[in-house]
Amino acid sequence: MIRTATPADVPVLHALIRDLAAYEKAPDEARATREQLTEALFGARPAVFAHVAEDGRGEVVGFALWFLSFSTWRGVHGIHLEDLYVRPEARGGGHGRALLTELARICVARGYERLEWSVLDWNRPAIGFYESLGARPQDEWTVYRLTDEALEGLASRA
Repeated sequence: MIRTATPADVPVLHALIRDLAAYEKAPDEARATREQLTEALFGARPAVFAHVAEDGRGEVVGFALWFLSFSTWRGVHGIHLEDLYVRPEARGGGHGRALLTELARICVARGYERLEWSVLDWNRPAIGFYESLGARPQDEWTVYRLTDEALEGLASRA
């Protein structure tokens, strides 16, 4: 079962995010707190959204956290999937596919024309899964990121 996350889901979302960071070999980079997640997802002006996947016992076994993007070329919003994670013991049960299906449904229902995400180039199981759904890599694009000292350094030049 896929459903929209509620404030009661924040502890399990936080735990799943930490599990994802460990899987991606970057456990120390997952610094978000439960309070930050609560504010981002359920504060006065939510900027991110989440759906959870439950197993047959009602236990949350996966999640998708996403936000709106915008295409200047198409003139409409899209969804950027920030994180998709299913606990290893629940993989193969259709939860990841169901989460992506729900996001695709939201895109179509709202007139959004893109559902996009990034995947680590070494994560062959995820890449194979995404390609089995019809997703294709955007090889001509390279993601750039400013964080920490580089971000602060650039901002100080203003």
